[in-house]
Formats: sequence, structure tokens, C-alpha cells
Amino acid sequence: MSIRLHIVLLCSLILWGCASSGVYHTVRPGQTLYRISRVYGVNQQYLARINGITDPNQLRVGERLYIPGAAYVHYVPQSNVSPPPEPRHTRAHPVKKAVHKPPHATHVKAVPHKLARAPKASGLFSWPLHGKVVDEFGKKNSAVGKGIEIFATTGASVKAAAAGRVIYSGRGIRSYGNLIIVKHDNSFFTVYGFNRKNLVKVGNFVSKGERIALVGAPPDGGGSRLYFEIRYGKDAVNPIFYLP
Repeated sequence: MSIRLHIVLLCSLILWGCASSGVYHTVRPGQTLYRISRVYGVNQQYLARINGITDPNQLRVGERLYIPGAAYVHYVPQSNVSPPPEPRHTRAHPVKKAVHKPPHATHVKAVPHKLARAPKASGLFSWPLHGKVVDEFGKKNSAVGKGIEIFATTGASVKAAAAGRVIYSGRGIRSYGNLIIVKHDNSFFTVYGFNRKNLVKVGNFVSKGERIALVGAPPDGGGSRLYFEIRYGKDAVNPIFYLP
């Protein structure tokens, strides 16, 4: 199988992941993790873990939470909303309370028609393991290309570079050996190849820094190492611009 076909298959897996269910809910004033979890029918502790939340009581307004299994963004009512001030004049008849109707559910498209160029953001992802980079991004005549290769001892732990959902875990593309693809926020994906053993399955949600695989070696030979990619949509980007 040619390198070109390998890359096409990898892109197909990533595009399939874009269409999988799940949405991002933006936290509004007065919303709590408990109320959000109840509205979407997701366990609160599980929702906190996959979004890397250590204190459920410290949600930030504007923070985006990944909601697994949801088909669209739901209306979440506020909690602990302060009552309106008393009117300064009296009325002869009781004032009717305004009824706030929830907005229509907004369906979220999994993939925009056209993605803007990926912004460079140092530290957006963490290193999947510590080791020397032995094959750089964009190197010509690379056996796999589109990523970097990091030297490590066989059996060393490979960790998720950011929180997300596993959309592929298997050996379907020969040149990558045991391969894992994780879908993240904002159309980003990370790819982990040459694994001796995959420790997660499709559909698993992983936290940043969680162990997901053990280091192996390229199927075609060579020393033990990890193949690592960061992709924005279907396009590979230089991981160095996104690592600390």
C-alpha cells in the first residue's frame, strides 16, 4: 500500500470522526455543571472528567464543554438567579410575570464547509511523552510524513496531548502499526502511531495527560519511537507550533 493511500485512509478516519455525535456547549451566566449535566442526561462526574474540570463549582462563563452523544445544543436554564428589584410604585392589580421561552435548539454542524487556517497556539497541546525528536515535520522522503517521530524506550507510556474522544484505535493502516486518533475541540485531532499496545477503545473519552498507549516500533523496522501528528480538520500542521 502506497504512502499516498495511507494518508488518504487516515484523512478518511478523521473526517468520519468529525461526523460523530457530540456538541460543544458554551457556559452562560448562572449555569452550573450539575444543571448542564441534567439537561443533556450525562453523568456530572463523567462530564467533568472528560473536560478536565477539577472543581465543578468553578465553571467560567464562556467556557466550552464537550457533551458526548448530544445531537444539538440544548437550552439550559440559569441557576441561582437574583430576583428582579421591587417596583417603586404600586399597582392596582398584580403584575404578571414574564414567561421566558427557551430558544429553539440550534443544530451544530460537526464540520464547517471551509476551515480557516489553523491558528498557531504554543502550549495548546502537551507532549505525549518525553524524548528526542528524531524525525521532524515536513521532512522529505519520510516513511510516513505529516508528523514527528519521538524516540522512547519500548513500553514507555504514551499520554493524550489534550482531552478528547477516541475516534480510532486499531491496525487498519499498516505503516502506522497500532494507531490511535483522538478528536479535540475546535476541529483539532491528534494521531499516535507505532504503538506496541493501544490502551483505549473507540468512543472512550480521555483527559489531558491520560495514558493511552505503550511505545512500540515502526512495522517496517527501526528503533522504538512514537509517531505523533496534530491535524486541523484534514490538514496536518507542525506539532512544534502547538507544544510547550
